[in-house]
Amino acid sequence: MKAKSLVLLLFFLVIKANAQSDERPNILVIIFDDAGLDMSAYGSTYVNTPGFDAIAEEGVLYNRAYTPNAKCAPSRASIITGRNSWQLDAAANHVIYFPSKFKTYQEVLLEHGYTTGFTSKGYGPALTLTADGKERAVMGKVYNEKKLKPATTGISDNDYSGNFKNFLEKAPANKPWSFWVGSVEPHRGYEYGTGKKLGGKTEEMIKDFPPYWPDNEVTRNDLLDYAYEIEDTDKHIVKILETLKESNQLDNTLIIVTSDHGMPFPRVKGDQYENSNHIPMAMLWKGKMQAKSRTVDDYISFIDLAPTFLDVAGVDWESSGMHPATGKSLKSIIVSEKSGQIEPARDYVLVGKERHDTGRPDDVGYPIRGIHKNNMLYVKNYEIDRWPKGNPETGYLNTDGSPTKTEILNLRRNGSKEFWKMNFGKRVEEELYDVANDPFCVHNLATNPEYQKTKEALKIEMEAKLLAQGDLRMSGYGHLYEKAPFVRGRNFYSDFIEGKKPKAGWVNDTDFEPYLLDGDGNELQEIDNEIKD
Repeated sequence: MKAKSLVLLLFFLVIKANAQSDERPNILVIIFDDAGLDMSAYGSTYVNTPGFDAIAEEGVLYNRAYTPNAKCAPSRASIITGRNSWQLDAAANHVIYFPSKFKTYQEVLLEHGYTTGFTSKGYGPALTLTADGKERAVMGKVYNEKKLKPATTGISDNDYSGNFKNFLEKAPANKPWSFWVGSVEPHRGYEYGTGKKLGGKTEEMIKDFPPYWPDNEVTRNDLLDYAYEIEDTDKHIVKILETLKESNQLDNTLIIVTSDHGMPFPRVKGDQYENSNHIPMAMLWKGKMQAKSRTVDDYISFIDLAPTFLDVAGVDWESSGMHPATGKSLKSIIVSEKSGQIEPARDYVLVGKERHDTGRPDDVGYPIRGIHKNNMLYVKNYEIDRWPKGNPETGYLNTDGSPTKTEILNLRRNGSKEFWKMNFGKRVEEELYDVANDPFCVHNLATNPEYQKTKEALKIEMEAKLLAQGDLRMSGYGHLYEKAPFVRGRNFYSDFIEGKKPKAGWVNDTDFEPYLLDGDGNELQEIDNEIKD
């Protein structure tokens, strides 16, 4: 009898354990491609985002969320691994072979009973292969079957919300799931004038125009077109929320809406300034949150997301096979009743970059490290003899082609260099900004005597934390990051100089400068590269 009772007890314990595992939350990441803090929940005057705002109103809005690296692939690498880009070997860079030794949170959740998937843009651009060269699904199964007729040629025909619904219909009813909706908006290109024509917007709606661009009809319309693409993706967020409600899954789904980095404009995407790394982020876990409409002022980094996902899923990080996480779970913040600063230790974030796009001699990058703390930003540029946005003669390849970029380049060619210097000119080694009073980071305080103690304190703290994280740049081996091969675009600079017509489809033909320039934008000599057939 005792043995029979023990068997029955064990049976019921197993049933209970399975029931509890079935109640693990679903995880939904919705990520814009190249959208800054331009959501109406943050007070934007020219972008209306009811979907994003609904998440913030029902849940929590983060005021200090940052990506460690303001470029697609290295930024997304931090999300899926919980590590800063300088801790990811080749994945510190853009358009590379993702190291097979780093597991992703989606792979771990799949191993622990979750159904996983994604639609449109997941991690990339890069190649993800196993150690023996086979294809590797680091984000789960792709769901791209559902299509729609886009409003413009610059908007994807992927029906993001439709593909999410398709995933839900196919997912087992008794298992939790983790899904990634990766829009490709508002990545360039845009149909010029659609913000006005289709979005009903006017140039006067833009109230806080960046001082590092020429303020004219062209640049303002470029911003309105960008706004229109954000709003197009936001409509899918509204539909996704409706789908979750209809399927009675809203309460037990942790929803995160964010963007991989700032807007695809000069001096933002691919840089490491405030508007480059500061990203929108709202979360909702309706069944667990104890208060609505909260705002959090803790410094949050993308490296905190993967630890959060495994934490809420009940997966132990140390036994997961993931490399040690630098980030920390946000679960306690998500379920807190408080607003403002919740966890005092979250008082800084680190940012930086190595190599982004191709286009420099020998395929080198433009290494930067920085720290945000107490509304101050300290930045160190490690190779100031290099061009921060890529060489002028190869089109400044780390800045997407755009009407705004063209306006700035043409101003220099016509003798006005002020905007060109701010966006494309060479830089000093150290920069310091008071982002509370100078959010566009145009007043460098690094040489101001009143800020020397602040600068030195931030530098010391930044370098100590980076050294503790194993950053090769801190130990004199930063050049090793640049040894990682490009998937495509290798030797672009030498091929261009030799006249081999390398392709760079993300910039305009007119972006290529016909003259070598000095750091202040003065023309030195005409480039003689005989085009070879």
